[in-house]
Amino acid sequence: MKKESLKEFLDEKAEFYENKKFVGTDPIQIPHQFSKKEDIEISAFLVATIAWGNRTSIINNGTRLMQLMDHSPSDFILNHTKSDLSRFDSFVHRTFNGEDAKCFMGALQNIYRNHGGLEALFSLNNKENRLQEAIHNFKQVFFSVPHLARTEKHVSDPLKNSAAKRINMYLRWMVRDSKKGVDFGLWNSLKPSQLSCPLDVHTGNVARKLGLLDRHQNDAKALEILDDALREMDPIDPVKYDFALFGLGAFEKF
Repeated sequence: MKKESLKEFLDEKAEFYENKKFVGTDPIQIPHQFSKKEDIEISAFLVATIAWGNRTSIINNGTRLMQLMDHSPSDFILNHTKSDLSRFDSFVHRTFNGEDAKCFMGALQNIYRNHGGLEALFSLNNKENRLQEAIHNFKQVFFSVPHLARTEKHVSDPLKNSAAKRINMYLRWMVRDSKKGVDFGLWNSLKPSQLSCPLDVHTGNVARKLGLLDRHQNDAKALEILDDALREMDPIDPVKYDFALFGLGAFEKF
């Protein structure tokens, strides 16, 4: 497919899938239950963290996390004490368990009490067209509180060759505008042009079939190749094509 035809095709698919109907099938529906900025960004971060595996399971377990936080995530993060954390003992989503959840509560409390919140932290060390260093810095601060070594695997580091799919998805949710009712556009300190595509099985396979990606692994190097291809089609909002690539793979079995 020629570049012009490919861009036209993906523009149409992105337009088709980026609408409010998408929310009802996606874990992003959970942060859409909130209206306060801090509630949205905290719930979205936790849901994005467990966003692998069966989508119904992700939504169910994301809902469970909100229940355990009394449906007020920002209040719980800021004000919980150690004794409040026992409620997470039985929580589990695949390899993310209650001990991981407790660590995340403490790490988020540290971020909001001492680092200005999630937006402020992700906005540090960001480059004009990449957020890999910002994500690396975020992980370092996140795990500056006491934690189990096993929990570190639940926050990816792109500087260690991870595609960091879930964090990039989370950043898409926070940064891209909300005009179509899917993403939130809450963070004005970052720009859509800086975002990277959430590279997973669906987006990777479709990108390869379309000639946008020629690397077999879904790693940081593959993401850089895909990002460059998407930025060539739309340098201002390249990650809108996540909707096209994911939709083609997940819903159309392209």
